[in-house]
Amino acid sequence: MAHYRRQLHVDILAVSMPMNRVRLNVDATRLERARRLNLDLSIVFEAALADAIRRKKNATWVRRNGAALRAYNEHLEEHGVFSESLRSF
Repeated sequence: MAHYRRQLHVDILAVSMPMNRVRLNVDATRLERARRLNLDLSIVFEAALADAIRRKKNATWVRRNGAALRAYNEHLEEHGVFSESLRSF
């Protein structure tokens, strides 16, 4: 979590982003644990949200481009890379 905290603070300081208040429902036990650990819930949420967005974008990219990547890899297996004859290793 410390890594996310440092990264997020740098991102926030580097770019002035408008912030919105949100209302969330959180498991009471987890919330109490987070408070006892002095976790900044805004930072935790921002980091988790950024991670979820990144994962979703990656999954979407793979879904959209997976067939082309598989076809390209099959082509390379059949024909090799274009510079195969030029390699000295």
